[in-house]
Amino acid sequence: MDDREDLLGPMLGVGTRTSEMNVSDTERLTAEDLARGVCRLFRHMGYAPIIEYPLGNGRRADVAGINRKGMIMIAEVKSGLPDFRSDGKWPDYLDFCDRFYFAVAADFPTGAFDGGDASMRRAGIIVADRFGASILREADEIKMNAARRRAETLRFARRAAARLHYVMDPAL
Repeated sequence: MDDREDLLGPMLGVGTRTSEMNVSDTERLTAEDLARGVCRLFRHMGYAPIIEYPLGNGRRADVAGINRKGMIMIAEVKSGLPDFRSDGKWPDYLDFCDRFYFAVAADFPTGAFDGGDASMRRAGIIVADRFGASILREADEIKMNAARRRAETLRFARRAAARLHYVMDPAL
């Protein structure tokens, strides 16, 4: 993978999977719809969001945000209960953020997040649609160590700058 591809990453969102939940009889929320709502929430909270954010461990967070103080939040979008049950990678995100959330549609059975180990209890829950989101359960704050925070802040800045430049000049 060249440096340009590493910096840009996916530009179109967190995917196009159709949600398992019915929003109405005629439409379904996609993971991209949920990510859009999460990004709006993050902006409202003072965080600059980025989608499909690559972490230092090779994992890719659906939505990450950084605020003026350098605090990093991650939201892992879950399009349905099967998606949640089959995902074993989310604990790998915890060391790369100060707060971690699952983002789901309004009709997701949030009882699936109850119980579990300490990692699951640390996670917050965001309920989202394409127009916005709200926090159903606040995430525990566990601060990253200084060296990792610096590395992730630089990674975040470089990714965001590369994506902005790509929008201006996609031929490069």
